[in-house]
Amino acid sequence: MKLRRAMNIFIFLAPATFIYTLFVMVPSISGLYYSFTDWDGISPSFNLIGAANFQEIFQDRLFYKSLRNSVIFTAIVVVFKNVLALFFAVLLDRKLKLTGFFRSVFFLPAIISAIVVAYTWVTIFNPVFGFWQVLFQAIGWESAAKYDLLGSTATSLYAVAFVSVWQTMGYAMVIYLAGLQTIPGELYESAEMDGAGRWRKFVHVTFPLVAPAVTINLILSTINAFKEFDLVYILTGGGPFDSSQVIGTAIYKVAFETNQFGYGIAMSLILFFIIAMISLGQLWYLKKREVEY
Repeated sequence: MKLRRAMNIFIFLAPATFIYTLFVMVPSISGLYYSFTDWDGISPSFNLIGAANFQEIFQDRLFYKSLRNSVIFTAIVVVFKNVLALFFAVLLDRKLKLTGFFRSVFFLPAIISAIVVAYTWVTIFNPVFGFWQVLFQAIGWESAAKYDLLGSTATSLYAVAFVSVWQTMGYAMVIYLAGLQTIPGELYESAEMDGAGRWRKFVHVTFPLVAPAVTINLILSTINAFKEFDLVYILTGGGPFDSSQVIGTAIYKVAFETNQFGYGIAMSLILFFIIAMISLGQLWYLKKREVEY
């Protein structure tokens, strides 16, 4: 019976394990090897160059510019997405007639392809006929109507961050809703009997008990924001003048546009270690806060 059970487990796990090994583990291990080469991604021959790629990264203006933009982008997305998601989750946790409808509306952007979302917002931000310009023209704000948010070095990164928050907020909201629905109603009744208002109930009851959902959302938001590629590539392509260039698009640029594949893989490994360190730090700190609550 034990042998049969082990065989059944193996049969069920084998397809997923094979696919994961073929498309994740093998490329990851081979990528680690290619990061120490000068491979251009096309030629069958290449040379081992040791740690030269990694040494060059720390002298590369593009890397530091993209890292700075990634940090700013991640900070904006993580803060605004989680604040708005928690706010709307608290509002939609109430049993009202249109609660289900609004939950669906807020979650809808999260299930739409990032490519579709990006091209939609390219149209909205169009400085000639976009909805953004039409709206400001309608209210008589002509100077704002002619402003190209995606084409300006001052606003391109923030415009992409806005789109990212809009698309992903619904997913975070659903996680917060799941956390809110595990809070016993008796706790709110006890707080009301003690004279607590809405704000004090949120601070002393809701937020402490929804802490596990906060941990999940903050870690997922940070990882996804640091890995952002689709929205930036389609909305701005990293421009103008690298003002919205993040690490994801910088890796694509050096690997596929300048054919420095080994160098691009080295940058991706640096990104992996940055994300891993930040995520582990967040996990340690937030789990510690959960225990304190």
